[in-house]
Amino acid sequence: MTYLTQILVPYELATRQLRIRDTYDWHQRVWQAFGGRGGAPRDFLTRVDQIDDAHRLLIVSATPASKPGWCPTDCFQTKPIPEAFFGHPRYRFSLLANPTKKIIDPDKSKVVRPDGRIDRNRNSRRVSLTRREDLLAWLNRKAEAGGFAVDLDKVRTIPRGREYFFKPGARGVHHAVEFQGVLQVTDATKFREAFVRGIGSAKAFGFGMLVLAPISLSD
Repeated sequence: MTYLTQILVPYELATRQLRIRDTYDWHQRVWQAFGGRGGAPRDFLTRVDQIDDAHRLLIVSATPASKPGWCPTDCFQTKPIPEAFFGHPRYRFSLLANPTKKIIDPDKSKVVRPDGRIDRNRNSRRVSLTRREDLLAWLNRKAEAGGFAVDLDKVRTIPRGREYFFKPGARGVHHAVEFQGVLQVTDATKFREAFVRGIGSAKAFGFGMLVLAPISLSD
Protein backbone atom coordinates (compact mmCIF):
# COMPACT_ATOMS: atom_id res chain seq x y z
CA MET A 1 0.00 0.00 0.00
CA THR A 2 1.09 3.56 -0.74
CA TYR A 3 -0.09 6.57 1.25
CA LEU A 4 -0.54 10.24 0.37
CA THR A 5 -0.33 12.88 3.09
CA GLN A 6 -0.99 16.59 2.78
CA ILE A 7 0.03 19.13 5.41
CA LEU A 8 -0.79 22.81 5.02
CA VAL A 9 1.72 24.86 6.98
CA PRO A 10 0.85 28.57 7.37
CA TYR A 11 3.76 30.89 6.61
CA GLU A 12 3.64 32.32 10.12
CA LEU A 13 3.99 28.85 11.65
CA ALA A 14 6.75 27.82 9.25
CA THR A 15 8.93 30.89 9.61
CA ARG A 16 8.41 32.17 13.15
CA GLN A 17 7.64 29.08 15.20
CA LEU A 18 9.20 26.20 13.29
CA ARG A 19 12.01 28.36 11.86
CA ILE A 20 12.04 26.49 8.58
CA ARG A 21 14.66 28.10 6.36
CA ASP A 22 15.50 25.57 3.67
CA THR A 23 14.91 22.12 2.23
CA TYR A 24 16.98 20.43 4.93
CA ASP A 25 14.73 21.92 7.62
CA TRP A 26 11.69 20.51 5.80
CA HIS A 27 13.50 17.16 5.60
CA GLN A 28 14.00 17.16 9.36
CA ARG A 29 10.39 18.11 10.07
CA VAL A 30 8.98 15.40 7.80
CA TRP A 31 10.96 12.70 9.62
CA GLN A 32 8.93 13.57 12.72
CA ALA A 33 5.88 12.11 10.96
CA PHE A 34 7.64 8.73 10.88
CA GLY A 35 8.87 8.37 14.45
CA GLY A 36 10.00 5.18 16.15
CA ARG A 37 11.73 3.75 13.10
CA GLY A 38 15.13 3.33 14.75
CA GLY A 39 17.36 4.27 11.82
CA ALA A 40 15.31 2.56 9.11
CA PRO A 41 16.00 3.93 5.62
CA ARG A 42 13.79 6.68 4.21
CA ASP A 43 10.82 5.24 2.31
CA PHE A 44 8.97 8.44 1.46
CA LEU A 45 9.04 11.33 -1.01
CA THR A 46 8.15 14.93 -0.32
CA ARG A 47 7.31 18.10 -2.18
CA VAL A 48 6.65 21.63 -0.92
CA ASP A 49 4.69 24.24 -2.90
CA GLN A 50 3.44 27.70 -2.03
CA ILE A 51 -0.37 27.74 -1.91
CA ASP A 52 -1.99 31.09 -1.08
CA ASP A 53 -0.78 31.96 2.44
CA ALA A 54 0.65 28.53 3.28
CA HIS A 55 3.17 25.92 2.28
CA ARG A 56 1.60 22.72 0.96
CA LEU A 57 3.68 19.73 1.98
CA LEU A 58 2.92 16.49 0.11
CA ILE A 59 4.29 13.14 1.27
CA VAL A 60 4.12 9.85 -0.62
CA SER A 61 5.11 7.00 1.69
CA ALA A 62 5.13 3.23 2.01
CA THR A 63 3.83 3.45 5.59
CA PRO A 64 1.19 5.80 7.03
CA ALA A 65 2.45 9.15 8.26
CA SER A 66 1.49 10.25 11.77
CA LYS A 67 0.59 13.83 12.60
CA PRO A 68 3.78 15.41 13.95
CA GLY A 69 3.55 17.46 17.14
CA TRP A 70 4.25 20.73 15.33
CA CYS A 71 1.31 20.30 12.95
CA PRO A 72 -2.19 21.68 13.77
CA THR A 73 -4.86 18.97 13.59
CA ASP A 74 -6.92 20.74 10.93
CA CYS A 75 -3.87 21.04 8.63
CA PHE A 76 -3.12 17.31 8.38
CA GLN A 77 -4.72 14.77 6.02
CA THR A 78 -3.50 11.29 5.11
CA LYS A 79 -5.07 8.44 3.15
CA PRO A 80 -4.11 5.31 1.21
CA ILE A 81 -3.89 5.63 -2.55
CA PRO A 82 -6.27 3.10 -4.19
CA GLU A 83 -4.51 0.65 -6.47
CA ALA A 84 -7.01 1.56 -9.18
CA PHE A 85 -5.42 5.02 -9.30
CA PHE A 86 -2.41 3.48 -11.04
CA GLY A 87 -4.50 1.73 -13.69
CA HIS A 88 -5.06 4.69 -16.00
CA PRO A 89 -3.26 4.89 -19.36
CA ARG A 90 -2.65 8.66 -19.32
CA TYR A 91 -2.05 11.32 -16.66
CA ARG A 92 -1.34 14.99 -16.42
CA PHE A 93 1.80 15.29 -14.38
CA SER A 94 3.97 17.73 -12.52
CA LEU A 95 7.49 16.79 -11.50
CA LEU A 96 9.71 19.00 -9.35
CA ALA A 97 13.21 17.74 -10.06
CA ASN A 98 16.92 18.43 -9.64
CA PRO A 99 18.19 17.42 -13.12
CA THR A 100 21.93 16.78 -13.21
CA LYS A 101 24.59 14.96 -15.17
CA LYS A 102 27.89 13.48 -14.08
CA ILE A 103 31.13 14.77 -15.61
CA ILE A 104 34.75 13.84 -15.12
CA ASP A 105 36.43 16.36 -12.82
CA PRO A 106 39.94 17.16 -14.13
CA ASP A 107 40.87 18.68 -10.77
CA LYS A 108 40.53 15.37 -8.94
CA SER A 109 43.30 12.82 -8.77
CA LYS A 110 42.42 9.55 -10.45
CA VAL A 111 41.29 6.79 -8.11
CA VAL A 112 42.18 3.38 -9.51
CA ARG A 113 40.42 0.20 -8.40
CA PRO A 114 42.36 -2.96 -7.47
CA ASP A 115 41.52 -4.41 -10.89
CA GLY A 116 43.18 -1.43 -12.59
CA ARG A 117 40.00 0.32 -13.71
CA ILE A 118 39.42 3.99 -12.96
CA ASP A 119 36.71 4.61 -10.38
CA ARG A 120 34.63 7.16 -12.27
CA ASN A 121 32.36 7.77 -9.29
CA ARG A 122 35.35 9.03 -7.32
CA ASN A 123 36.73 11.09 -10.21
CA SER A 124 33.56 12.87 -11.22
CA ARG A 125 31.07 15.43 -10.02
CA ARG A 126 27.48 16.30 -10.77
CA VAL A 127 26.50 19.51 -12.53
CA SER A 128 23.02 20.96 -12.97
CA LEU A 129 21.25 20.99 -16.32
CA THR A 130 19.76 24.32 -17.38
CA ARG A 131 19.22 24.30 -21.18
CA ARG A 132 15.76 23.18 -22.29
CA GLU A 133 17.11 20.59 -24.72
CA ASP A 134 19.23 19.04 -21.96
CA LEU A 135 16.31 19.07 -19.54
CA LEU A 136 14.02 17.35 -22.05
CA ALA A 137 16.66 14.73 -22.86
CA TRP A 138 17.03 14.08 -19.11
CA LEU A 139 13.26 13.75 -18.69
CA ASN A 140 13.03 11.41 -21.67
CA ARG A 141 15.68 9.09 -20.19
CA LYS A 142 13.90 9.02 -16.85
CA ALA A 143 10.57 8.39 -18.55
CA GLU A 144 11.89 5.41 -20.50
CA ALA A 145 13.36 3.92 -17.32
CA GLY A 146 10.16 4.67 -15.40
CA GLY A 147 7.69 2.98 -17.72
CA PHE A 148 6.11 6.01 -19.35
CA ALA A 149 6.45 8.30 -22.35
CA VAL A 150 5.95 12.05 -22.71
CA ASP A 151 5.31 14.35 -25.67
CA LEU A 152 8.45 16.44 -25.27
CA ASP A 153 7.22 19.21 -27.59
CA LYS A 154 4.35 19.91 -25.20
CA VAL A 155 6.24 19.65 -21.90
CA ARG A 156 6.65 22.88 -19.95
CA THR A 157 9.98 23.39 -18.20
CA ILE A 158 9.66 25.94 -15.41
CA PRO A 159 12.81 27.06 -13.56
CA ARG A 160 12.11 27.24 -9.83
CA GLY A 161 15.46 28.74 -8.89
CA ARG A 162 18.19 27.64 -6.54
CA GLU A 163 17.32 25.77 -3.36
CA TYR A 164 20.09 26.26 -0.80
CA PHE A 165 20.38 24.02 2.22
CA PHE A 166 22.50 23.94 5.35
CA LYS A 167 23.04 20.95 7.60
CA PRO A 168 25.64 20.13 10.25
CA GLY A 169 29.02 20.00 8.57
CA ALA A 170 27.80 20.69 5.05
CA ARG A 171 25.94 23.07 2.80
CA GLY A 172 24.87 22.91 -0.81
CA VAL A 173 22.46 23.99 -3.49
CA HIS A 174 19.99 22.31 -5.83
CA HIS A 175 18.67 23.80 -9.06
CA ALA A 176 14.93 23.18 -9.05
CA VAL A 177 13.02 22.69 -12.31
CA GLU A 178 9.34 21.85 -12.61
CA PHE A 179 8.16 19.75 -15.57
CA GLN A 180 4.48 19.85 -16.54
CA GLY A 181 2.79 17.83 -19.25
CA VAL A 182 0.96 14.65 -20.15
CA LEU A 183 2.41 11.15 -19.85
CA GLN A 184 1.42 7.82 -21.37
CA VAL A 185 2.05 4.68 -19.34
CA THR A 186 4.07 2.11 -21.30
CA ASP A 187 4.92 -0.35 -18.51
CA ALA A 188 2.52 -0.39 -15.57
CA THR A 189 4.93 -2.15 -13.19
CA LYS A 190 7.84 0.21 -13.85
CA PHE A 191 5.52 3.21 -13.68
CA ARG A 192 4.21 2.14 -10.27
CA GLU A 193 7.77 1.67 -9.04
CA ALA A 194 8.84 5.09 -10.38
CA PHE A 195 5.97 6.76 -8.55
CA VAL A 196 6.99 5.19 -5.24
CA ARG A 197 10.76 5.46 -5.72
CA GLY A 198 10.84 8.95 -7.20
CA ILE A 199 12.73 10.37 -10.15
CA GLY A 200 16.18 11.91 -10.21
CA SER A 201 18.49 12.98 -7.40
CA ALA A 202 18.02 14.88 -4.11
CA LYS A 203 14.84 13.01 -3.22
CA ALA A 204 15.51 13.56 0.48
CA PHE A 205 15.31 17.31 -0.17
CA GLY A 206 11.86 17.48 -1.75
CA PHE A 207 12.57 16.45 -5.34
CA GLY A 208 11.43 13.53 -7.50
CA MET A 209 7.73 13.15 -6.69
CA LEU A 210 5.34 12.63 -9.61
CA VAL A 211 2.12 14.55 -8.94
CA LEU A 212 -0.53 12.90 -11.11
CA ALA A 213 -4.08 13.56 -12.32
CA PRO A 214 -5.69 10.78 -14.41
CA ILE A 215 -7.02 11.72 -17.83
CA SER A 216 -10.33 10.16 -18.77
CA LEU A 217 -10.89 8.64 -22.19
CA SER A 218 -13.22 11.51 -23.09
CA ASP A 219 -10.56 14.19 -22.48
